[in-house]
Amino acid sequence: MTAIIRGHDVGTVTETKQANRLIVAIDGPAGVGKSTAAKSLAARLGYLYLDTGALYRATAWAVIESGLDPADEVAVAALLPSLSIEMPLHHGTATVLVNRKDVTGELRTPGVSAAASVVSAIPAVRAWLLPIQRQIGAGGAVVAEGRDMGTKVFPSADVKFFLEADPNVRAQRRHRELVIAGHSGALEETNADLASRDTRDRSRAISPLVPAEDARHIDTSNLSATEVVDQMMAVIAAKL
Repeated sequence: MTAIIRGHDVGTVTETKQANRLIVAIDGPAGVGKSTAAKSLAARLGYLYLDTGALYRATAWAVIESGLDPADEVAVAALLPSLSIEMPLHHGTATVLVNRKDVTGELRTPGVSAAASVVSAIPAVRAWLLPIQRQIGAGGAVVAEGRDMGTKVFPSADVKFFLEADPNVRAQRRHRELVIAGHSGALEETNADLASRDTRDRSRAISPLVPAEDARHIDTSNLSATEVVDQMMAVIAAKL
């Protein structure tokens, strides 16, 4: 398996960083604005943005493309050695390649989202992707967002945030994203999908979705993306 970020091959290394090259971990459920906040925060800091969800979505896309059942742990684990995931940067934006095929535009479809939630609960998948994520953040200067950044992937992160929001607000945000992306579906379906995903993410045996003990909680229900990032920057400023 290969994953390439900024042209560097991934290997197993220890988590080290230089002064003022912080590791910022952002966790939370779907629809709270993690991706938007993480991208904006990384841009303000001049850091690399690590979308760990894209790695799980890319894996889920490959599982679907191979005609496998995402819940079949044995079949999914057997598929992993044949996969290559690359995330090259173009003008500051990462694209996602699976076995050299650009799948960036297909990763946020409802089907892939649902499969990613199932696949991400498979221990073999999480173990397979863990060293990749740690390598990407090894030198610091990274904003990593996902569901276990502060608890599992980067437990020693310099700053940790856990974003949350009212379930109805989250459903409305996700539904709006899907409509903009050209995917039809009722708001009620989106709400039900998020509820199912929350249950899977919070109840899985391996790295469940829980806030790190030292995470700063931010309720984004009534905040703009800019206001969320402003709050984050106020916390990070003390570390720089």
